[in-house]
Amino acid sequence: MKSVKIYLTEWCPYCQRAKALLSQQQVPYETIDVDGDTQTRAWLAQVTGQRTVPQIFIGEESIGGYTELAALAQSGKLESKLKD
Repeated sequence: MKSVKIYLTEWCPYCQRAKALLSQQQVPYETIDVDGDTQTRAWLAQVTGQRTVPQIFIGEESIGGYTELAALAQSGKLESKLKD
């Protein structure tokens, strides 16, 4: 299974929803808190083109935020994305 990383802030409601969805799907994930981390936020903006959180990566691929994660889960495509 590919690794999942969520770049987030602890106070972000969409970040909490992303974590809950992954937990519900029994998908292990790593969180990286970017609150006050301007260097990591700048890297995320450069890599993803987004300045919002959460930013979710499956393996090396940026899939977007909570909305995109939820769409993958609802369509049944999340499972195939997670496969090595």
